Amino acid sequence: MTSQAVPEPSAELLHLATGVRRAAIDLGQTSDQQRQDALAAMAVALEHHADQIIAANAADLEQASAEGLAPALVARLKLDASKLAGAIEGVRQVAALKDPLGARQLHRELNPGLVLERITVPLGVLGVIFEARPDAVIQIASLAIRSGNGAILKGGSEANRTNQAVMAALKQGLMQSVVSADALALLTTRQESLALLRLDGLVDLIIPRGSNELVRFIQDNTRIPVLGHADGVCHLFIDAEADLAEALRIAIDSKTQYPAACNAIETLLVHEAIADRFLADAVTAFGSVGVELRGDPASCGFGVPHAATDADWSTEYLDLILAVRVVPDLDAALDHIRRYSSRHTEAIATTNTATAERFMRAVDSAGVYHNCSTRFADGFRYGFGAEVGISTQTLPPRGPVGLEGLVTYRYCLRGEGHVAADFASGTRQFTHRDLPL
Repeated sequence: MTSQAVPEPSAELLHLATGVRRAAIDLGQTSDQQRQDALAAMAVALEHHADQIIAANAADLEQASAEGLAPALVARLKLDASKLAGAIEGVRQVAALKDPLGARQLHRELNPGLVLERITVPLGVLGVIFEARPDAVIQIASLAIRSGNGAILKGGSEANRTNQAVMAALKQGLMQSVVSADALALLTTRQESLALLRLDGLVDLIIPRGSNELVRFIQDNTRIPVLGHADGVCHLFIDAEADLAEALRIAIDSKTQYPAACNAIETLLVHEAIADRFLADAVTAFGSVGVELRGDPASCGFGVPHAATDADWSTEYLDLILAVRVVPDLDAALDHIRRYSSRHTEAIATTNTATAERFMRAVDSAGVYHNCSTRFADGFRYGFGAEVGISTQTLPPRGPVGLEGLVTYRYCLRGEGHVAADFASGTRQFTHRDLPL
């Protein structure tokens, strides 16, 4: 992708984006109940089209296999009946969430009769570019409609059939509601996805979900704000005072529960005081589930079978490969994380609360965990219903981005003929009195 220039948008793409924006303006003025009803209709339509969606996905998987698609991408591409049912349930959960629009965040009297409010409103139009993962179409569409935003989506070519089948169902669902089906659009060509980056003025936020290369390219080639993350190099530190059996279970889950996910650990850091005991069991346990361990000299001395290279510490494998390093203490673990972390999710296993609190204060990542798997870094598992992506930037929204990350706010000021000159002359005085929200 990096070798391609970003083209100007075609007349067709401009027409499509203009239609999405107009629909988004109307969508932002719908009621909470109307948006909930729209999501309910989308869920029903997905159920009615389940057979077509699964068949389309089977065709995409067959082609991906023939073309030698990487195993991590194949895992993300698969959308079987169980996974589709989970995604549909996610739509209903998003519908049941509290309305993110119209919330009054500030209510302040500036002067008697002059009252300021800060009210949550939609962002406008989201442009979402992602690889594989056709279930992302469902998640993004449901979050966009629930938060009053239009969305232009572009998935990877490997999922074209599935994405189009899903979008057809979603649009049919919207046609059973007051929300215009034009609020959602699917792009199908690489030229369109590149030209999307030029739609400033029509698109308000770009959300990339994919490889480091994809995210960096988008960040470097658009004037539209970009929300997302590149690599997911996540760490788990096994402290000297960890419950070793519990720590091993957490480590296994963090790596193997879904290794193709960005919240799977890529590096295991082990305190030298317990390295011999922990790794004696860990090497066997990881080997039994097909994980290739690559270690520094110290961990290799405790049985890790393969030597790590410098590149291993900064690699997002998205596969059953795990780098292992023995560290002398917490400070060394923190130094390693600061150097190699992608600021996604880090975890510590320890029974020492003070050590855990120090770790959680010192690590500057979107998610910092104590005695639990990094695989919990997910919008659905956080109770957001779904997520449009995970942001590792420092400014909010940060971490899994759900409904609250898809709204902004507007200041509304109501007066009774107030003019600034009266305050400049001293005729009126500011009271700045906070009122009930």
